[in-house]
Amino acid sequence: MASTEFHALQEKMAAAPKPEPPANLQALRDRIEAMMDGLPTAEGVTVSPVDMDGVPGLMLVPEGGADAPVLLYFHGGGFRLASARAYRPYGSQLARACEARVLLVDYRLAPENRFPAAVDDAVTAYRWLRAQGQPAERIVIGGDSAGGGITAAALVALRDAGDALPAGGVCISPWVDLTNSNESFTTRVDADKLFSPTQAAEAAALYLGDGDPKQPLASPVFADLSGLPPLLVHVGDAEVLLDDSAALAAKARAAGVEVTHRVYPEMPHVWHLSYPAFPEAVEAVDEIAAFVRRVTGA
Repeated sequence: MASTEFHALQEKMAAAPKPEPPANLQALRDRIEAMMDGLPTAEGVTVSPVDMDGVPGLMLVPEGGADAPVLLYFHGGGFRLASARAYRPYGSQLARACEARVLLVDYRLAPENRFPAAVDDAVTAYRWLRAQGQPAERIVIGGDSAGGGITAAALVALRDAGDALPAGGVCISPWVDLTNSNESFTTRVDADKLFSPTQAAEAAALYLGDGDPKQPLASPVFADLSGLPPLLVHVGDAEVLLDDSAALAAKARAAGVEVTHRVYPEMPHVWHLSYPAFPEAVEAVDEIAAFVRRVTGA
């Protein structure tokens, strides 16, 4: 059973006045930016803009962490929403908890830039980081929701290109099957208040256009996952993406990849963003921190 702190926050959110639906995609983007960017940066974390060979981002460095491992992070938002700036508060919390530098990537969004733009930007960002002298074994890549899918796709793309792979990958509530056909899209539809089948269908169409949703770099569950580094996969039991995570974990294990797959009871989509508001968010972020330290030898 979920904590009393989690239920109290859920009740508070449910009682809050509901805003008017946004008029269009840009209005929704603006609303999310204002909401997330209004949160504070974690104490002791410095934020600097970076240009990764044309891909913008933010480097977040905890106090004393100039030479710390790097968590290269791809934000969620269904490939069409959010930004590095919006994820700055959460990224700063990750930087402190993981005792790592967190590099938030502003990959190109759909529909202005369709697949494979986001994956291409992820690969560019990783190669830029390597070119700065960062050893692959001191890098972990990760992301949530669409960013979790980008994480898995980038690992496949880097492996296929012969790049030295990072020490690990973190996939939080990953969206890795853009056919949106897994059973949990039906069984969890009433429980998931944050990502519905309708939203998934709309976002996939914006990202893919007329493209095949089974392309391996669009839906990594259809890729060969052999040779990937250790993966940490988190998902909440109240998510329509519950089965996406299970499918990714199962296929990676079958390919010989070390996988830690955790299903958190009652948790909603990417509950980590609420850190440190309730114990389950703290536990999940602490588990990410332990994974980053373990695989990088920090």
